[in-house]
Amino acid sequence: MKKKIIILGSTGSIGKSTLEVIKKNKKNFSVILLTANNSYKKLIAQAKEFKAKNVLINNPVYYVKVRNALKKNKIKVYTGNIPLSNIVSKKVDFTMAAIVGIAGLQPTIDTIKLSKIVAIANKESIICGWEIISKVVKKYNTKIVPVDSEHYSIMELTKGFKDNDIEEIIITASGGPFLNFKKKQLLNVKPQQAVNHPNWNMGKKISVDSANLMNKVFEVIEACKIFNFESNKYRIMIHPQSYVHSIVRFKNGLIKMILYNTDMKIPISNILNGNKNYLTNIKKIDSKLLSNLRFNDVNLEMFPSVKIIKKCLNLGYLAPTIINASNEVLVTLFLQNKIKFPNIVGTISKIFKDKDFKKYARRKPLSVKDVNIADNWARLKTISICVK
Repeated sequence: MKKKIIILGSTGSIGKSTLEVIKKNKKNFSVILLTANNSYKKLIAQAKEFKAKNVLINNPVYYVKVRNALKKNKIKVYTGNIPLSNIVSKKVDFTMAAIVGIAGLQPTIDTIKLSKIVAIANKESIICGWEIISKVVKKYNTKIVPVDSEHYSIMELTKGFKDNDIEEIIITASGGPFLNFKKKQLLNVKPQQAVNHPNWNMGKKISVDSANLMNKVFEVIEACKIFNFESNKYRIMIHPQSYVHSIVRFKNGLIKMILYNTDMKIPISNILNGNKNYLTNIKKIDSKLLSNLRFNDVNLEMFPSVKIIKKCLNLGYLAPTIINASNEVLVTLFLQNKIKFPNIVGTISKIFKDKDFKKYARRKPLSVKDVNIADNWARLKTISICVK
């Protein structure tokens, strides 16, 4: 029997990688729903190629074009903020939740109700809405599987182990394009330099996050939400080659790590295909490179963002939401050449000190609306700080 799958954000990088994995094993999957925000041409092509049952183009401007293009294929087309339960009536086997940003939170919650397994590639959903997500997961008996390479590796390495078995969990970071820079050089770096990641081919926003290690700040917070391990067991280490994604040090003296090439199709394929090998064109790691793997502690002078982690975890339920929103605004301003690179982390530090921060951070979110209130406050506050 074919596995039924929903892909939220099918035209983004994770969505496209998911479809590439399915393409290698098409006979075993039935695509129930594909969604996109604006990339209607890609959505149309995907729907035709994979014979999707339904598509959702979020921007209503493109609804008629998508509907007309898919009319002969008998594919149902929807638009706007329609509840996904109005589109999919029966529970599916998998959902790949890959909508970027806070916009992915509500659709992720909706698909938890509709899916046996939800693979989450949208870290903002976990960082900002885990208190809501975890309740829905329990209610609908849905399994959450992380897609990010670090969290997927932690999941695989710690299967069958409890918190008491583990001494340390290391999340690796490449260090980005500025790893060997001097601190004073960061004042003059340009957006094009920041988005030029040495190992991964990523979008502009995540590339900037990688350049100052804000992505690792969020990854540690995400790990603390997903896994039942003490937060003080997590550590970030610099690993420039990006082959080792996570390392777990056990109390029995063993150290385990997972290595694979910088290709998101690897964890996606293993999640969808139950660790069976359906990938034939994955680039293999040259064994000669394994003798030169390097690991270093994080230089906090160069990467002060790492100091934010404890504050995010200890200052309230919505502290991570506030910092995530502020960071999104600051990265956009940097990419527009309106602030300097170090101002991203510098401004976030000011947000923590704002007189209203605790009022918003300490609220326990009961709904997506509560998350959005904190998110909106953080965005407005960040802009007000930057325009002074």
